[in-house]
Amino acid sequence: MSQMNKPEKDNNESSRRAFLKRSACAVGFPTIVSSGALGLAGTVAPSNRVTMGFIGCGGRMNSVLGALLRVPGVQAMAVSDVWQPNRDRLQRNLKLGPKDSTVDFRDLVARDDIDAVAIASPDHWHVPHAIAAIRSGKDVYCEKPLSNTIREGRALVETVQQYGAVFQHGTQLHSTPGVHRACELVRNGRIGRLKEILIGSPPGRATGSHPEMPIPKGLDYDLWLGPAPKMPFTNLRVFRAGLPGWYFISDYSKAGWIAGYGVHDLDIAQWGMGLERSGPVSIEGSGVYPADGLFDTVMTYRIEFTYTNGVKIVMTDTSKNRHGVKFVGEEGWIFTRGGIDAEPKSILRETIGPGEIRLYRSGDHARNFIDCVRSRSETITPAEIAHRATSTALLGGIACQLERKLKWDPEKERFTDDPEANRLLSCAMRAPWQV
Repeated sequence: MSQMNKPEKDNNESSRRAFLKRSACAVGFPTIVSSGALGLAGTVAPSNRVTMGFIGCGGRMNSVLGALLRVPGVQAMAVSDVWQPNRDRLQRNLKLGPKDSTVDFRDLVARDDIDAVAIASPDHWHVPHAIAAIRSGKDVYCEKPLSNTIREGRALVETVQQYGAVFQHGTQLHSTPGVHRACELVRNGRIGRLKEILIGSPPGRATGSHPEMPIPKGLDYDLWLGPAPKMPFTNLRVFRAGLPGWYFISDYSKAGWIAGYGVHDLDIAQWGMGLERSGPVSIEGSGVYPADGLFDTVMTYRIEFTYTNGVKIVMTDTSKNRHGVKFVGEEGWIFTRGGIDAEPKSILRETIGPGEIRLYRSGDHARNFIDCVRSRSETITPAEIAHRATSTALLGGIACQLERKLKWDPEKERFTDDPEANRLLSCAMRAPWQV
């Protein structure tokens, strides 16, 4: 890693950063700091700035960065991307200096003037990027899905716990009023006993074969591949054609669009059930895959997840179910994907009374992360919840691949008496990368 020059800091700012570093090394319950100590009583004090670095500066980062920089007191410090045009664009827009733009993320996370990082890199990089940042004393906002395998997702959760880091997963629907309202109504029995949950999520894609191409100037392709197998460069593997091709290639996204998009819906479903920190006990699924070509992940699919409470999630692509999450109970149903609908409509007029279940309320996903960086509280989508939602998506991908019923132990995070399925819980990383 290259060495960074340390900027001059005032005493208050230096003290705050020392506090954050001590917190990052603590194990156990987060420390709560009074708003007065952080300068929240009036305008944002210099000591209350949250300085951020941004890793993976493509299309998705535009939304993430915009949301974070709208939060008062957030300051952009550095950007990192393997593709020079992405770096140059953000460096210019953020008015950063040349030394604040780096190809190698390790240079960014090594800086001690950065409190937190946002990660919007390809899926196979989420966990290595996040773990490196946490081990360097940073808090992390990471785009979905959390991980490419279940084992690496658990490794990230353990790292968050070990270092006392604040972590937010980019399942932003968790912070929308309609989703919060829907899950709270379901948890409080407003549709009677929950029977099943129907999910419609977008299908995957197919493409033809794409010949090897020269690596374009300005792209560090070897670093883009990172822990993934070495493969010849072709434009669609890396770059956007409506969507980047890597979303639909198993080297970078094991469950394809089931995890890349469907993780939002599985996150909502498990929150509404009250099992957002657990997982299913059995899974069975099937799907249609591309016959050939660059893309190799499932396109259309049907998956059933069964939970200890007897509730089933039936997840299909949107050719079979409306896009979103429908909670079906004995006395009605509630549908959500940001907004909310219900039958009977009277459910929508229900109020949650004293003594009933109240769920974590955010209202602004980015602000929730920054507030928790300052207070050291748990975010609305912390690492454990992120891991469980992503794990369920990855289990669905494994079930489609094997096309047989699988028994899952959500505590041990292993399949029961199934060595073939258990081998799919992890994958080898290309040297020298590891987590």
